[in-house]
Amino acid sequence: MLHLLIQSVSCGTDAVLGLTRQFLENAIADKGDKASISFPGTNYYFPLINALLNIEVRNFGDCLEALEQAEGLSKGNLTKSGLVISGLGGALNKGVSTLICEEILASSAILNKEHLKEGCSGFISDNVSRSLGLRLIDGRISGIALILGPAKDAPSALELVRSFQARNIVTLLAGNVQGNTFKKQLESKGMELGLENYVVPLGEDYLSAIYALNFVARVPLIYGGFKAGQWQGIVDYIRNRLPAFVLLLGYTDEIIAAASLGTLAFGLPIITDLDLPQLGKAEEALYEALVTEKDYKKIPPKCILTRGIKIKITEVKIPVPYAAAFEGERIKKEDLFVGFGAKAGVSFEFLTTKKPDEIEDGKVELFGPDVEQLEKSKEFLPLALIVEVCGSKMRNDFEPILERCIHRYINYASGITHALARDMNVIRISKDAFNKGFRLKHIGVILHAMLHREYGAIVDKAQVKLYTRQSDIEKLWPKVKNAYDKRDERLSGMTDKSVDTYYSCLVCQSQALNHVCILTPERLGLCGVYSWMDAKVSFEITPTGPNQPIIKGPVFDERLGQWVNINEFVRLKSNKTIEKVSLYSLMDFPQSACSCFECAVAIVPEANGVIVAHRDYSGMTPCGMTFTALAGLIGTGAQTPGFLGIGKSYILSKKFISAEGGLRRLLWMPKELKEALADKLRKRCFEIGEPDLINKIADETIATNSEELLRFLKEKQHPALKMEPMV
Repeated sequence: MLHLLIQSVSCGTDAVLGLTRQFLENAIADKGDKASISFPGTNYYFPLINALLNIEVRNFGDCLEALEQAEGLSKGNLTKSGLVISGLGGALNKGVSTLICEEILASSAILNKEHLKEGCSGFISDNVSRSLGLRLIDGRISGIALILGPAKDAPSALELVRSFQARNIVTLLAGNVQGNTFKKQLESKGMELGLENYVVPLGEDYLSAIYALNFVARVPLIYGGFKAGQWQGIVDYIRNRLPAFVLLLGYTDEIIAAASLGTLAFGLPIITDLDLPQLGKAEEALYEALVTEKDYKKIPPKCILTRGIKIKITEVKIPVPYAAAFEGERIKKEDLFVGFGAKAGVSFEFLTTKKPDEIEDGKVELFGPDVEQLEKSKEFLPLALIVEVCGSKMRNDFEPILERCIHRYINYASGITHALARDMNVIRISKDAFNKGFRLKHIGVILHAMLHREYGAIVDKAQVKLYTRQSDIEKLWPKVKNAYDKRDERLSGMTDKSVDTYYSCLVCQSQALNHVCILTPERLGLCGVYSWMDAKVSFEITPTGPNQPIIKGPVFDERLGQWVNINEFVRLKSNKTIEKVSLYSLMDFPQSACSCFECAVAIVPEANGVIVAHRDYSGMTPCGMTFTALAGLIGTGAQTPGFLGIGKSYILSKKFISAEGGLRRLLWMPKELKEALADKLRKRCFEIGEPDLINKIADETIATNSEELLRFLKEKQHPALKMEPMV
């Protein structure tokens, strides 16, 4: 049987080598050997060829050189980089040769716009590679499953992926049998796909599998410190540190067999539901190389065992799956059972410290009706979520850091989503989660379990109280608001110049992949929750967490608020999509935003100033967009000159768009926001020498378009009209 497998691999490799040579000869005859060819979104050329052969493929001539190396390797000859992998009678060399050829063939399909199918990612860009690699390194992703071909049926496909998601394993999908694909099977069961859900369709043919391999080849280059051509170190890094495997389902042929053995050369074992010869333990795979398992319920644990993946499972006793894989879920309106927060009156979440004798660990209390008993006359309802903790090492400084974790912990539950924070939080429960038995008390179960898991060194006991009656919530609100205000006042008197270190916040990169928040004493996080002090304390608690110190270093542009080290940090952590960030400017390289910002700032060029709208304002603004439209424009993780996401308290900062003139540029804000900030806003207006400015700032009762706004500003002689043009 083994002899037949090796013979089949040999035939498959010869076939692919022939196809590749024929393609290149035709392409060179048609376009010339200097005609450019490349993958989109990468600095690594053809990543697999670059990593193994140290060839920077830029044109068809370079492809031909790589092909010649592959032809020699298939015969057991050393490549110029010294690449040769022994084992299985030379079959592994043939497998790697097949992968090299498939990378060339895949690029040709991209060049001819023949390869990418709707709903498929195709080639994995460097940005996504870095995001996946980072999550592998920090443990958010337990492993990578490359699934080739469809499952035996759609329910089995869904069960497989759900099982992998629950274990924080990302699945990459490729291949089809008679037009049936794993992707189509999942879609038929209504499953949402995409990286945020840990399910990424690469393409509908088997050639798409090469995108998984050239992603794998980049991880050692990006994170392992290896250089192109250092194939031994690269292969060892993948074999020992990259928990990936191949799941081959339903069908194979000579070419698929050859490519599959190529993955085995990198230490990625093959698990299949097909009757194939077992290869036993192989040094290349560390564990068994090829394993057959026909029982679909046993496939996930078999994959984990075969690859030796270490799974971190937290005991969270709730009736829906719970894992980081569900953090990116979205609940559509038609799938919503009930929501809390948004514009449903007072709704908030609050974590506070209590004495040990005041807390019964694990206790969850609900005051008011549960979700099935609530009167759902509105789409969203009020909710107060109070978390009480104690611990010998617990400090009041730690409260906002633990409180911010509520966002992430709730989002790990399948069918439940959480957005924003504090008194702007929004929680959604899907119909599917409700039908499976999810109730409000399970939010408390989640928070208790996760606080003990991640902050067990600080939290000795935790209990949770939930309130659904508006009257109860209104009684609790004044005390909670006072606590929020005291937290915000901790930085009083500190300035950006008084410290040499700022802090990053990457909490929301699950929502905006390239977004990086920079926190300073005079600029809090755009979520309105994290301040510079909070980030400092967070780093003290978790040195490897999302809040990292950045020594400012030399000033690059003092007016704009740019520092050399800050720019370099943002460039790296934004996956090299943002080169510079101005902490004090709206117009020149403004800070990016995720979807969690409290307020949107937008330029009104004809009035030479800006408007500010908060999340609860649903009307039109004078810039011609609603808050929802502004959020869609700003909250993508990209820089958007003229637009900014901010925490509402930042309006009162001396650094509020100071590069453009600061508070004097503020033309309009909703009445509700203006009244909420009124006392502090008057104080700031007095400090800048414009004591009457607050009366010159319009609201929606005065203007909802630029014409109305301009009339009011001219009448009031707003200072922005006499300032230098913003554009």
